[in-house]
Amino acid sequence: MNHLDAFRDITTFIFDVDGVLTDGTVFIEEDGRLLRTMHVRDGLAMRTAVNKGYRVAIISAGKSEGVKIRLEALGIEDVLMGQEDKVAAFDGLVAKYGLNPDQTLYMGDDLPDYKVMRKVGMPACPADAAQEILELARYISPVPGGRGCVRDVIEKTLRLRGDWPIQND
Repeated sequence: MNHLDAFRDITTFIFDVDGVLTDGTVFIEEDGRLLRTMHVRDGLAMRTAVNKGYRVAIISAGKSEGVKIRLEALGIEDVLMGQEDKVAAFDGLVAKYGLNPDQTLYMGDDLPDYKVMRKVGMPACPADAAQEILELARYISPVPGGRGCVRDVIEKTLRLRGDWPIQND
């Protein structure tokens, strides 16, 4: 089976924030606030997936009102921040929406993502993920965190399913 065929069954995308939607770098303001950057193409891909009827969710141990506002503005309803137990957060989403874990892609980059990634059909990670995550991932994006790895997995899935706005002939 072609490894891309596995993307055809994906109906739900779940992403970590730091190291996946961001490059993991944080800028620390004098008042202690943390600032992050996100790639606009990741945002466009997430909005496109939401608009096409895919479920997109965020599970992050970090807490940032700015990140939450940005992601909700993209149409993402489930922005779960401050989640120390990511498995419990994942199980809550499965129960709330009746998700099929086999049709779920979870992209993480470090040890807090490991247990959730073991529960999904498509564990994925950016190119610069921690070694344990690279070994666990079924798909390793050639793109590092914060530089378009989210766009990579969403675009692959939507293209295979005929849902990407512009299809290559």
